[in-house]
Amino acid sequence: MIESLLYPFIIVAGALQALGNSMNAQLRGKLVNPWLAATVSFLPIVFVFTTLFLTMPTPLPTLDSLGKMPWYAPLGGVAGAVAVFGGLAFIDKVGAGPFNGLTLTANILTSLAMDALGLFGLQAAGFKPLPWLGGLLMAVGVVFIARSGGKKDKDESSSTTGKLLYPFIIVAGMLMAVGVVWNAQLRGALLNPWLAATVSFLPVVFVFALIFLLRPFPLPKREDIAGVRWWMPLAGITGAVAVFGGLLFVDKVGAGAFNGLLITANLLTSVALDHFGWLGMKQVKAGPARLFGAAVMVAGIVLISVF
Repeated sequence: MIESLLYPFIIVAGALQALGNSMNAQLRGKLVNPWLAATVSFLPIVFVFTTLFLTMPTPLPTLDSLGKMPWYAPLGGVAGAVAVFGGLAFIDKVGAGPFNGLTLTANILTSLAMDALGLFGLQAAGFKPLPWLGGLLMAVGVVFIARSGGKKDKDESSSTTGKLLYPFIIVAGMLMAVGVVWNAQLRGALLNPWLAATVSFLPVVFVFALIFLLRPFPLPKREDIAGVRWWMPLAGITGAVAVFGGLLFVDKVGAGAFNGLLITANLLTSVALDHFGWLGMKQVKAGPARLFGAAVMVAGIVLISVF
């Protein structure tokens, strides 16, 4: 009962995650250089979490808790950042619906595998047919969403070139699921959630900033920078809400329920983004095929979350 009180926050986090993908795509378009755009997107996150940690520095980790921390736990932010960078670079090429559908399906199937096999310290739950049936339904839903996105213009969002990006997007979704579990373990070791979030995102900013310094071109022109809207650099923060939610709540509500709620909100928001053309996205009307795909994915999420 107490866990269910966290559901509204998780749903909002999922909606913000979908918004963040589209905002990142707009930021990348204005700043031209994807590494610069990624650095700008993640810097405010580190600033916010560092400020919160300095304001609320306790509790602090003990030597015992640090000693039990897996070596990969601090890399949860890096794993999740792959999906953020994928959205920043590719969402305008494949569309918000197909991009989020592919990443979320890969996310939930990876979560099911981790739960079933007990990977990365999770308790092995064994094979449960209904959740896996839900994962299959999600995959079917993605096919309908992706195919409906390609009918508008074969030379644009879901063209053959765009579909070549699908394997990368799937891997990004898998890493997103892994990153949630790693972040939860990092939070358990560091005790302070603000410190854990700071540690999670610091390597991400370092990697993107380093790559930008090594590959600083192309650079945005003055007119490009003038076109940056005030909300574009906040894309990373909107996505960070979902990361922080996983860091705090995945061990309380379970990976299936957490990802199910997050994905439901993300999916419905991404379809709405395409349908209405919000945040500068290319408008793709939600026709019968896309709505059917969304409904099938939601049915799959229910099977995963409930059973």
